[in-house]
Amino acid sequence: MVSVADKRVEAFVKQRIMDAFPQDGFLGEESGTQMPDARVLWVVDPIDGTSCFLNGLHTWCLSLAILADGEPVIGVVYDPNHRELFHALKGQGAWLNDAPIAPHPAATVKEGVMGVGTSHRVTPALFLPFLDALLSDGGMFIRNGSGALMSAWAAAGRLIGYYEPHMNPWDGLPGLVLMREAGGLSNDYLTNDGIRHGNPLLLASKTLYPQLKNMLCHPLP
Repeated sequence: MVSVADKRVEAFVKQRIMDAFPQDGFLGEESGTQMPDARVLWVVDPIDGTSCFLNGLHTWCLSLAILADGEPVIGVVYDPNHRELFHALKGQGAWLNDAPIAPHPAATVKEGVMGVGTSHRVTPALFLPFLDALLSDGGMFIRNGSGALMSAWAAAGRLIGYYEPHMNPWDGLPGLVLMREAGGLSNDYLTNDGIRHGNPLLLASKTLYPQLKNMLCHPLP
């Protein structure tokens, strides 16, 4: 699903980036790739959660990541409805507006709520076993329609983690940087050319990541 707003916001963001950094590459959900082999690549989803946006739900965001020499170094998720800017820089930590963030301190999945997402790019058989395992261990989950926003919530400790069996890079990379810089873990999302094809994404604290990984019915990259 795409709206006029998606296209216009991406065109605006892309033009501002290209004007300021003409040597950089750009990968956008709506407009595709420009200079993908550049040393610095900007990866943008103008509205993650378009269905929510179009239906008056306040769970959508702008998500942005920057790769330098193929390494994710900046992650940004902006929630304009609540004026919350989640941002992280490799080696410098992660923040919500001006406050540092950290993953949820839970020791087990019973102690919080897990964020999950899925799409028609994968079959239910790849996703439902995880929910079964999570619920069987006493956990609970939510899905709010924006994987990028739930990833940011996980990095900020509002959720115990986030899992999606396939996530596109413009939605997955910002949360990956946020979680790593907040002190948590993620899988190796960019393996097997994840920047072009996407991959599964699992984010959680160092304590919960192994527990959640063991609930998956397929190996993570």
